[in-house]
Amino acid sequence: MCFTPDMVDFTRTAASPPVGTSELFQILRDGVPRTRAELAALTGLARSTIAVRLDALIDVGLVGPVETAASTGGRPPAQVALVPRARLVIAADLGASHGRVAVTDLVAASLATREARIDIAAGPVPTLTWLVETIDDLLAEVGRTRDDVVAIGIGVPGPVEFSTGRPANPPIMPGWDGFDVPGWLRGHVAAHVLLDNDVNIAALGEREHGWPGVDHLLFVKVATGIGSGIVSDGQLRRGAQGTAGDIGHVRVSRAGDVPCHCGNTGCLEAVASGPAIARALRAKGHDVHTSGDVIDLVNRSELDAIGAVRQAGRDIGEVLATCVSLVNPSVITLGGSITRAGEHLLAGVREVVYSRSMPLATEHLVIAQSRAGSVAALQGAAALAIGYALSPAGVDQLVAPAEGRALVS
Repeated sequence: MCFTPDMVDFTRTAASPPVGTSELFQILRDGVPRTRAELAALTGLARSTIAVRLDALIDVGLVGPVETAASTGGRPPAQVALVPRARLVIAADLGASHGRVAVTDLVAASLATREARIDIAAGPVPTLTWLVETIDDLLAEVGRTRDDVVAIGIGVPGPVEFSTGRPANPPIMPGWDGFDVPGWLRGHVAAHVLLDNDVNIAALGEREHGWPGVDHLLFVKVATGIGSGIVSDGQLRRGAQGTAGDIGHVRVSRAGDVPCHCGNTGCLEAVASGPAIARALRAKGHDVHTSGDVIDLVNRSELDAIGAVRQAGRDIGEVLATCVSLVNPSVITLGGSITRAGEHLLAGVREVVYSRSMPLATEHLVIAQSRAGSVAALQGAAALAIGYALSPAGVDQLVAPAEGRALVS
């Protein structure tokens, strides 16, 4: 999530708390070079105070000098700005059978990536051990160490209690329920760890890199399961326990009493997910077992497959029509393996949403394929980690030792 200086009120009043080092950094995190005089004017702090706090930021490498500004006579004023590669973040997208990991700098520029087949059902320790080994390999590739990592963002295919970073009864992740992922990882990499559901992470990545000017967006993933991530007022919304957007287990009319792996019947996921579409096609005599098989049939213009995917789109549209009334997004994007069926899924979604939603809500509503595609979750994980690393709390964690040394000296 992007953070700009105008999002913080730096007006100085008698009741205002002092602008500390981390708050000062929030002005500089946009990367725009500024002089000490400009920083003093923005914060109301004395030049001497600015100098002390800048020294702490420079000491940890977050801020550094840039090319001097144009002079109006005499010595040109020195400028300082964010140093993007001062620290690194790790982004990880852990799926049921795939793992993607990236090392990025503080402006989300990818420095190295790795992808491999994994089995998340093997449990947290084998999966996270693979993650740590991959992190070490990537750091070695870019010539850095674990000490350079300030935050790790991770998406997993199951519900997560975001405040603790613990998975909560994830149906396809046996052994993960309640596991302290941040605590285990911090035993290996001394960085702040943020764990979230993969759809929330993907929604963040889709908004950041696909629709950066859109403040109201709904991202829907249609794959082995179905879920959505909600961006409202430019912020990711998780709800009270982190389950906001779990549309896969909303009841839909066509599902009837079809059982769902969640234990209920009639869920959207039971009739419109990749496995559900494959099951429906097998019932019609097609040799279909995976989402990839479904896509292959669609690409061969098999009418049963096209019809099944379009019907899945209608089922999803039935739930999304309610979502449109509740959260009023300006963009709905669809990602996940089944969206590789192209316009067939989108056509079904549009058919129902545009016919059942109020005209005012759909007048400018865009329903489109994901722009970030398969890397949405990885990009979102990086954005989540960077958001923390450059936040006041993240900067405080970095500069506290430097400020302590300054006080001692």
